[in-house]
Amino acid sequence: MFTGIIEERGEAGTLDWHGDSGVLTIHGPLVAADARHGDSIAVDGVCLTVVAVDGARFTVDVMKETFDRSALGGLRPGDPVNLERAATLATRLGGHLVQGHVDGVATIVERVPGDRWEQVRFSLPAGLGRYLVEKGSIAVDGVSLTVMEVSDDEPAVTGDDAGWFSVGLIPTTLQLTTLGRKPVGSLVNLEVDVIAKYVAKQLRQPAPTSGVRP
Repeated sequence: MFTGIIEERGEAGTLDWHGDSGVLTIHGPLVAADARHGDSIAVDGVCLTVVAVDGARFTVDVMKETFDRSALGGLRPGDPVNLERAATLATRLGGHLVQGHVDGVATIVERVPGDRWEQVRFSLPAGLGRYLVEKGSIAVDGVSLTVMEVSDDEPAVTGDDAGWFSVGLIPTTLQLTTLGRKPVGSLVNLEVDVIAKYVAKQLRQPAPTSGVRP
């Protein structure tokens, strides 16, 4: 479990493919400093398990399912990545509950700079619109953000990617995460609020009655 508060902007190393899976090396001095085999680290919002540590670098295995559902397969050596170590029971919940389980990949479609902040609009993959509300939470490349606006078009109904949502990036986010540098057209990983997913499922599938009559 994570909080969506990025600890370090690391750098992608080599991605060695082994069939449809891969071994990814990441440079991140802060998160690697106390990393151990089996630890969880979120890389651009994707929860990955550390298999080896070598100084300021750590290595993770990435399976096909992860490549299919995220943008990690497009990483090239030197690309910046957002890094966050798993939360502990003593961690401040500065963002929101983030699992590191990516729900879809979106595209940056617009950036509107302000005086000190920036409004960024993203495409909304089909089926995810039902989980977003204004002022609700979403993780974009692992960054906990507040939804400013969300389109009325529901992609799950239209069957396409017509939906969109926007967020505001404060100076700290622009400076300390990859979202400050990604241009229009870049791909990002999305994770919607897990609480919204559970609520939506219960509304679709009400719990069966016990069969006991009063």
